[in-house]
Amino acid sequence: MTECIQEAFGFTDHFSRRVEASFSAGQVSSDGGALLLREVDRKIKLIERVAACFTDTRSEDRVEHTLPEMLAQRVYGLTMGYEDLNDHEQLRNDPLLALLAGRRELARPLAGKSTLNRLELSGRSERYHKIGYAPEAIDRLLVDLFLESYATPRKRIVLDLDATDLPVHGHQPERFFHGYYDGYRYLPLYIFCDDHLLCARLRPANRDAAAGPVSEVQRIVEQVRQRWPDVKIVLRADSGFCRKELMAWLSRRWPQRMVPLSLEPSAYLDSFLIL
Repeated sequence: MTECIQEAFGFTDHFSRRVEASFSAGQVSSDGGALLLREVDRKIKLIERVAACFTDTRSEDRVEHTLPEMLAQRVYGLTMGYEDLNDHEQLRNDPLLALLAGRRELARPLAGKSTLNRLELSGRSERYHKIGYAPEAIDRLLVDLFLESYATPRKRIVLDLDATDLPVHGHQPERFFHGYYDGYRYLPLYIFCDDHLLCARLRPANRDAAAGPVSEVQRIVEQVRQRWPDVKIVLRADSGFCRKELMAWLSRRWPQRMVPLSLEPSAYLDSFLIL
């Protein structure tokens, strides 16, 4: 049987231009937009600064995949929509991802799913403890990035607190059934200022959605005030956060200076102005 392999297809000309589809380009990628993210990273040095929050005690002469390279591989993979570690069994051979990760030899494979999984279990698994990280350093970095994004201090900012649901589809540690969301999930806490993420705390779903915001708000306020001492800060959250712990902390920290902006029983938002 004769085997015919057509390498190009011709289409109708576009005025004086020839239109042709060819399959002789070699390795190609549909994720070219990630190069723009690489330029942003080079400007703010995000991957480099995140890597500085980690400690790597592996033997240098036996390391094939460096810590900054693995972090960049995982971060860029997530930004391109590849959430599952299994995706990296193919992505590890993608020359574009190798370029984004900073690998000099683009033809050499990147880290596989098992290596990246050990990185993600750092600090949470007794079986693998070669790589560790400082959570407080990562928390501080998020706020530093927010502060550095403004050329001059802001006069007023709004901190938005919110707890949301994160569904889980396997037998992940600390997964629990949540009656309100009718499924197994986590219940993370987020704190935003406009589009800037200042805090992301993963929590199991077997606790109050408003549990633990005081320590997070306190460290963020103190760090912001170190750089912007005169800024006015509005703390805004839904009514679920209007609890004794948070209210008592605000009253102790700023007596006679807490102004409730919305306390009607029917109001969806309860806001507190820290002057």
